Amino acid sequence: MITNFDGLISKVKECSKKTLAVAVAQDDAVLEAVSAARERGIADAILVGDEAKIREIAASINVDLEGFRIIHEPDNWQAALTAVKLAHDGEADMYMKGLIDTKSFLKSILDKEVGLRTGKPLSHVAVFDVESIPQLLFLTDVAFMTYPTLEDKVNIIENTVEVAHACGLECPKVAPLAAVEVVNPKMPCTVEAAELTKMNLEGKITGCIIDGPLSMDIAIDPEAARHKGAMNRRVAGDADILLFPDIHAGNLVYKTLVHTTKVRLGGILTGTKVPAILTSRSDDFETKVNSIALAAVVAEGLKNK
Repeated sequence: MITNFDGLISKVKECSKKTLAVAVAQDDAVLEAVSAARERGIADAILVGDEAKIREIAASINVDLEGFRIIHEPDNWQAALTAVKLAHDGEADMYMKGLIDTKSFLKSILDKEVGLRTGKPLSHVAVFDVESIPQLLFLTDVAFMTYPTLEDKVNIIENTVEVAHACGLECPKVAPLAAVEVVNPKMPCTVEAAELTKMNLEGKITGCIIDGPLSMDIAIDPEAARHKGAMNRRVAGDADILLFPDIHAGNLVYKTLVHTTKVRLGGILTGTKVPAILTSRSDDFETKVNSIALAAVVAEGLKNK
């Protein structure tokens, strides 16, 4: 089982070499990340975009483009379609957002002819390596689904469990989070958490253990679980997957961890034919490289599946 990003990157090196297609690659932060990913043996990259701008930016930040395949396409939308088609056709194992707006990037993923649709809803998973927690934490959904329904939450769990399996967790523990750990009809997320737990027990959601509703402290802190007499819960103190009731809760926890604790993280869009890397310009260099590594491990898992 992988417990941190060092382990994740080590696992990448056990996989066959992966290739990343970058949409609108004329972006300094993205070029630095894909260059580092290649140097560390994580993945090669196909750079799609305005070749002159790609080379100009690379020269300005001392990135050596020798060995990179560059496809010249100056139009941003056509560059996205070209890059996503590489992933659709199997020439690339992952798809990454460059200097293109998120709406257009997602539109390319959903394109009926060359996109990465699988029939499943898309969701985002952020994987955190927190210094004070002995295992990786999979946070979902913190960036894509705003107000997930019960059906959406089933899909989010299935998407995230697939990522956890790729990272070596045979049966990840899923905590549907709420402010309390008991069902309260006036708090719909607690009712849905209990329903997800029931579906898991009935074999309708497999490959994981689900137990909710759970408060955050009981989900991740064994001492809190003991103090609250919750050690009889199937997910108590060592949850792997934290399922948030809505994007507000997820995003607030995500940003609190990023800005107040010592963490390493990466994130990908799931429910797609291949992993899609949807990083923000505010994400630091290591987060972008970690996201590529995470995508490579998940791509290997999808290939084996």
